Amino acid sequence: MTDLHPVIAKVTDRIIKRSAPQRRKYLDLIERGRDAGTNRTQLSCGNLAHGFAASGEDKPVIRSGQAMNIGIVTAYNDMLSAHQPYGRYPEAIKIAAREVGATAQVAGGVPAMCDGVTQGQAGMDLSLFSRDTIALATAVALSHAMFEGALLLGICDKIVPGLLIGALRFGHLPTILVPGGPMPSGLANKEKVRIRQLYAEGKVGREELLESESASYHGAGTCTFYGTANSNQMMMEVMGLHMPCASFVNPGTKLRSELTRAAVHRVTAIGWDGDDYRPLGHCIDEKAIVNAIIGLMATGGSTNHAIHLPAIARAAGITIDWTDFAEISDVVPLLARVYPNGAGDVNNFHAAGGMSVVIRELLDNGLLHRDILTVARDGLTDYGKEPVIEDEALQWRDVPASRDLSILRPVSDPFSPDGGMRLLAGNLGRCVMKVSAVDRERWTIEAPAAIFHDQDDVLRAFKAGELERDVVVVMRFQGPRANGMPELHKLTPALGVLQDRGFRVALVTDGRMSGASGKVPAAIHLSPEALGGGPIARLKDGDMVRVCAETGVIEALVDAAEWNARDLPAPPPPPYNTGRELFALFRHHSDLAEQGASPILAAMETEM
Repeated sequence: MTDLHPVIAKVTDRIIKRSAPQRRKYLDLIERGRDAGTNRTQLSCGNLAHGFAASGEDKPVIRSGQAMNIGIVTAYNDMLSAHQPYGRYPEAIKIAAREVGATAQVAGGVPAMCDGVTQGQAGMDLSLFSRDTIALATAVALSHAMFEGALLLGICDKIVPGLLIGALRFGHLPTILVPGGPMPSGLANKEKVRIRQLYAEGKVGREELLESESASYHGAGTCTFYGTANSNQMMMEVMGLHMPCASFVNPGTKLRSELTRAAVHRVTAIGWDGDDYRPLGHCIDEKAIVNAIIGLMATGGSTNHAIHLPAIARAAGITIDWTDFAEISDVVPLLARVYPNGAGDVNNFHAAGGMSVVIRELLDNGLLHRDILTVARDGLTDYGKEPVIEDEALQWRDVPASRDLSILRPVSDPFSPDGGMRLLAGNLGRCVMKVSAVDRERWTIEAPAAIFHDQDDVLRAFKAGELERDVVVVMRFQGPRANGMPELHKLTPALGVLQDRGFRVALVTDGRMSGASGKVPAAIHLSPEALGGGPIARLKDGDMVRVCAETGVIEALVDAAEWNARDLPAPPPPPYNTGRELFALFRHHSDLAEQGASPILAAMETEM
C-alpha cells in the first residue's frame, strides 16, 4: 500500500493539533447525545403519541421502539430542477425501510434556493445565509428525538453544507446523504458561453439568450456544469457519506432508484444497536475534511468550498484555513477537466469513469486518506468502484482506467501537476483564486483599478466603453457583513468579452464568484471585507493593483504613507427589499470568509 504523501500527512497533523480542544468538546457532545441525550426511549407517552399519530401502517413499529426510525430531512421543491426529483423519495424510502424492518418519517423540510435563478438579482444576497438557515432548519427537524438514523436529501450550493452543519449537532446519528443526480446533457456549455457573450455585446437579443439558456437547463436534475452543487456531490464521495459513486447517476433511472434503496438499507445497518455503528460525527473527522479539500483540487472544484468547508469543519469541532487549502493544492494533481475547466460536463465525466477513477487514482498514489470511517462497509476502497444493475440487482464493479482521457486522467499523466487553487496575500488582505481554467499568461495582472459597489454599475461602464482597457475591476462591499456575499457571475460575460478583445483584465472582490468563474482571473473572498475597514476599502480609481497567482500576491501599488492616511469611504446603505432586511441579524454577526462566514457558528462558539 502506497504511503500517504508527506505534505498531506503534515497538513493533516497540523489540523489535528490545531483542532484538538474543540474536537474533544465536540466528541463529548455526540457521546452525550447518544447515551444521555433525549431519544425516543426517553420520550413521555404524550410526546411519543404526537410523534407517531399520523404514521399509518408504521405506527405499531414506531410505537414499539424495537426498530430504527429514520428521520428524512428534505430540500424538496418543484421549482428547482435539482430538488424536484425528491418529491417521490419519502414514499420510496419508507417502502425500502419496511423491507428491513425499519420505519421512516419526514422530519422536516429545508429551504433550497437556486443561485441560477437569483444570479445578479437582489435575492442573491440571501444565498450564503440560506446555508445557515438550512442548518437551523435541519436542527429543528432532528430535535424531535424520534430518530435513530437520518437521510439527508439535498444537492445544491448551500443545501449540502447547511444540512451537514445542522446534522453534525446530532452527530451521534448514523447519517447518509442521498443525491438526486444531474439532468441529462443539453446545449453544449461552450455554445452557451458564446451566446452569453454575444448578448453582452448586444449582438443577439433576449429571445435568443433565453432559448440558449432553456436548451442548457432543460429538465429535472442538477445543472451539468461543475460548479458548487456538483462539487458538493464529489466531496460527499471522498468523505464517504454517499453510497459509493452515487453522485452523478441521472434521475428517473433504475440505477438511481436502487442506489436510494441501498442507502436506506445501509443506514439501518450502521445504527447504535448493532456492531457496525458509524455516527456522522465520527465519519466527519480531520482526515475526511482533508479528503474533501483534496477532492476539490483533484477535480477543479468550486472555490465556494473555501467558505463552506471551514464552516462544515467548525460544526464538527475542526479548524481549517486557506493555508491548508493552498498547501494541499500544491501537491495534488488536476485529474479532471469538466466545464468550466473543460468542454465536457458531469455526465461526460461520469461516463469516463467519474468519481470511481478519481478516488482509486488518489488512493493508489498516496493522495487520499484511506483510513476514514465511511458509510460503506469496506471503507473508502469501495468508492473506487462504480454501481451497475446486473441480473436485476445493484452491484459495484471495478473501472480499470479512464474511458476518456480528454476529461479524466491518471495521476501519472494529469492535466496539471497541481490543483489550481491559489492563496493570495498582501496589503489588500487574503483571498483565493482558481486558476485551473485561466491561461497561464493571465495568472499575473497588473493594471489600474476601477472601483464599483454595484454589479449593474460595472455593466453600465462596460456598455459605455469605459472599461475598454487593461483594468482590475474592484467590486467591494460585497462581503458577508455588507450584503450577504452574493456571487458575481453576472459580470462574467462582460469581463470575458474584454479579455477576448485583448485587454489584461482581472476581478478583485470581497464577494464570491464560485467554481464557474472560468477564464477570467478572479481574486475572490478577499478578507477582511470592506465593511468595517478591510484594506480593499482604501482603494481608489486608478490605483495600480497587482494580482499574481504565480507568487501568491495581491497588493495595491501605493505608497505606504499615503495608503495608511486615506479615509475610508462610506458604505452603501443596507439592503432593504426582497426579504434581505430579515437577514440583518446574520449580516451583523457574520465572521470572516476564511472561517466560513457563519453567524450561527460564530455565536455558538461564544457559549462553548
